Amino acid sequence: MDWWWRTLIGVGVALVLTWIALLIALLAAKPGKAQLTEALRLLPDLLRLLRRLAADRSLPRGVRIRLGLLIGYLAVPFDLIPDFIPVLGYADDAIIVVAVLRSTVRRAGLGAVRRHWPGTDDGFAALSRLTGLDR
Repeated sequence: MDWWWRTLIGVGVALVLTWIALLIALLAAKPGKAQLTEALRLLPDLLRLLRRLAADRSLPRGVRIRLGLLIGYLAVPFDLIPDFIPVLGYADDAIIVVAVLRSTVRRAGLGAVRRHWPGTDDGFAALSRLTGLDR
């Protein structure tokens, strides 16, 4: 078997294992309907926040790259778990957004996220509560 076939099979297996791990994490987390409803209300402000953070040249390059990749992932019409699956369909997007936002706060600080937040103070408090940014 050629090396490229082995590489292709290895990448495929890695993607499948990653997908299974994410699915198990989603099933273990069991996001509540109230949390998902609150998160959906924040969605327009969150998308503007991600765009503003990704465009901020004062943030480290790695943070901006991660944010750009996240925006690209959210724009792609297919997901790891299809959106038509109740609750879990949107939960994979939410988990990835939370992971990137937490990474952004670790590298750039909560002040950078707060500075770019386009919504209300209550909306930022809800975002912080849902994502654990204030911890």
